[in-house]
Amino acid sequence: MSSIRERNRDLILRAASEEFADKGFAATKTSDIAAKAGLPKPNVYYYFKSKENLYREVLESIVEPLLQASSPFNQAGHPFEVLTAYIRSKIRISRDLPYASKVFASEIMHGAPHLSKEQTEQLNLQAKHNIECIQHWIDQGLMAKVDPHHLLFSIWAATQTYADFDWQISTVTGKASLSDADYDAAAETIIRLVIKGCEVDEKAPAKSA
Repeated sequence: MSSIRERNRDLILRAASEEFADKGFAATKTSDIAAKAGLPKPNVYYYFKSKENLYREVLESIVEPLLQASSPFNQAGHPFEVLTAYIRSKIRISRDLPYASKVFASEIMHGAPHLSKEQTEQLNLQAKHNIECIQHWIDQGLMAKVDPHHLLFSIWAATQTYADFDWQISTVTGKASLSDADYDAAAETIIRLVIKGCEVDEKAPAKSA
């Protein structure tokens, strides 16, 4: 029974992510979500109670990976290793959770009315911590004296564009969808721009045993 419940919840969440990303919160109908999920409309209310709760669950599905992507900053490390891992994690989110990423972007553009206070605090505290790490590396002479705020914003923009502006990317590349190799190339390109632009030594010191 639990596996059926989990399957149905996952189907509804995926369908809701697509509908909310395509139409926005106000214009999305629970009947359309149910139809896309291939389930009766009452199932949406059975599992999520309301459209508002479902929307918040979609946001939760992207907030946690965004916080997890910053985990390299949460332990001692060299900027080459940390920035490389962070960029790759951010690209994976755009590849694996494109619709939820669009929903999150729209939520932010509208002033984050549905993000909980806790989620907002978590995201802001993590961003501040990442910025402090970058500033610490700058103070240590491990990278160029760039503005750490704008470096972080640039990484966000470069990585999240592969989800949030996929139509434009598909139009320019002539591809209906990007392959894993395309996402790998995107990550490597962004990494190269950040590492070279910030004058980070690519030969990170070996970790002591």
